[in-house]
Amino acid sequence: MPIKPDPTTPEGEAILALADLLDSLQADTGEWPGADTVDILVRWLSRFTFAVPETLTSQVTGRAWVLDQWDRHNDEVTLWSDEASALASMARDVRSLWANVAGDDGVPYRPPADDRTAVDLYYGAQEDLEGYSLYPASISRCERAPRSLSLSDDEACAEANSAAVFHPMKDPDDEGLPCIEIAGIFVFAYLDADKEAVRVSIHLDSASDWLVRQGGTVPLRVEVEHTVVLDDSGQEGAPLPPLLDELLKAADEGQRVAIREAARAAGVLWHCPVCGWDNSGAATCCGGPGPCRKPRPAAEQTSV
Repeated sequence: MPIKPDPTTPEGEAILALADLLDSLQADTGEWPGADTVDILVRWLSRFTFAVPETLTSQVTGRAWVLDQWDRHNDEVTLWSDEASALASMARDVRSLWANVAGDDGVPYRPPADDRTAVDLYYGAQEDLEGYSLYPASISRCERAPRSLSLSDDEACAEANSAAVFHPMKDPDDEGLPCIEIAGIFVFAYLDADKEAVRVSIHLDSASDWLVRQGGTVPLRVEVEHTVVLDDSGQEGAPLPPLLDELLKAADEGQRVAIREAARAAGVLWHCPVCGWDNSGAATCCGGPGPCRKPRPAAEQTSV
């Protein structure tokens, strides 16, 4: 079926313009001379772009300190995880060569204990012979538009896991905290002097769409030393809150009934209307034994 160009579109207008040019050439010459036709086609094709667009996102995955050291014979570039390590390496080297500068232009005969001071004094005295530069640089990677992913897809999960990024603190004065970024989720793990504890914080606001289930939540399972302390993934055997679990274990049957009723009223538990299983308040579907997996009723969700 012949294609009819649409003159209201840029493409259609260009095709019709080419047809007019070739018609004019034939009217003038009675034919399509090869050289003239090629010239017309070259000018016509220049109106188009044949670039192939590709969606690439640049992501900063870390930072390194670049150390460039040079003298009359060598120029060496090395990478360091932090400034202090680079300075310590340089300080070790200059202390071993201190005899070259000791006593010159106010340089002490013994190298200073402070790494930065030792490096500055040595290279200051050797500025015509040796030098260095030390600066931070971002480490980046390009990411193509992701394919359709799913938490039930082993390959998709492995792909996301292999792309995880660690964001360290830049230095002890940095107000940020160390964290791992994976599929838009940020997991912070750090030492808290105020609480005198190891703290772990999970931030889900920017989680990738393919992780978010109906209702806008992300399924979580948290383990500490192989003990599951939180599981709202909907898988069988999701644990109860530790304190509630201990109370239920220590109570008799009558006390357990009262404890469960209080826990449901407080939103710590919710009761599955299908199989009768009491689920953790964080669970979005029933995790009781068997194939139930009934989603948490709307009334239970709004009561918490």
